[in-house]
Amino acid sequence: MDYIDYYKVLEINKDATTDDIKKAYRKQARKYHPDLNPNNEEANKKFQQVNEANEVLSDLEKRKKYDRYGKDWQHADQFNAQQQNKQSHGAGRGGFSGFGGEDFSDFFSSMFGGGGGRSSSRSPFKGQDFTAELNLNLIDAYTTHKQTLTVNGKQVRITIPAGVENGQKIKLPGYGAAGPNNGPAGDLYITFNIAEHPKFKRKGNNIYIQEDVDLYTAVLGGAKIVETLNGKVKLNIPAGTQPDTNLRLKGKGFPFYKKENQFGDLYIKWQIKIPTNLNNQQKELFEKLSKS
Repeated sequence: MDYIDYYKVLEINKDATTDDIKKAYRKQARKYHPDLNPNNEEANKKFQQVNEANEVLSDLEKRKKYDRYGKDWQHADQFNAQQQNKQSHGAGRGGFSGFGGEDFSDFFSSMFGGGGGRSSSRSPFKGQDFTAELNLNLIDAYTTHKQTLTVNGKQVRITIPAGVENGQKIKLPGYGAAGPNNGPAGDLYITFNIAEHPKFKRKGNNIYIQEDVDLYTAVLGGAKIVETLNGKVKLNIPAGTQPDTNLRLKGKGFPFYKKENQFGDLYIKWQIKIPTNLNNQQKELFEKLSKS
């Protein structure tokens, strides 16, 4: 297996910050995403490498191991333990007894002198974890639904519970890379990116909106139809309603994550619209009201 330079894959320098890595990953993931490159094996390979690079470099401990051991950072602990075992038993300077040569890349072997000493008791290792990002809008996150995403060239169908938050990460055990020597498969970690809605502003499980009310309704009272996340409601507006008055609708907010029939609240702020471009007759009426 050839050495893969994860820094080169993400097109960043070795002194890149965490934010640099995150930005670079998003850029490259969009570029090579299988949905945008159907039936393109080279793009799928690049997409896999981008996921691998982000999975390693975004984790401080994994990044340290990678900087030291290269592509075989995942085998670093096993290698160190093997070396200690050899020293405690006075082993020679041969290869890595207990590990098959194909378990390590050529790059790793060239660094540490791997080679002979193949043992019949080859240890299984857990496969590499994968990471992916899934973009949702606020309406999607409001209801439990299914989506299919492509990870490492394979389609994965998942159920997304209502109430997921922006930046929330979930784990799908066994959806990562296959484990060497019949070891368990790695896991898949999915991070949700939820776009802001032009009207509904989410804070935790509460939703905040602003609604216009004309001056006449604010003064005399009336009714208004307001759209919520789960349908329209008719609300009474009391006479004399003041600007920026808040109204709370209990249970009309966002659902709690994995808590059935539990919702936050909806907060409505009334914005009183002052009429403009009045004609002479209308101005006279307001003048009379101001003097009464």
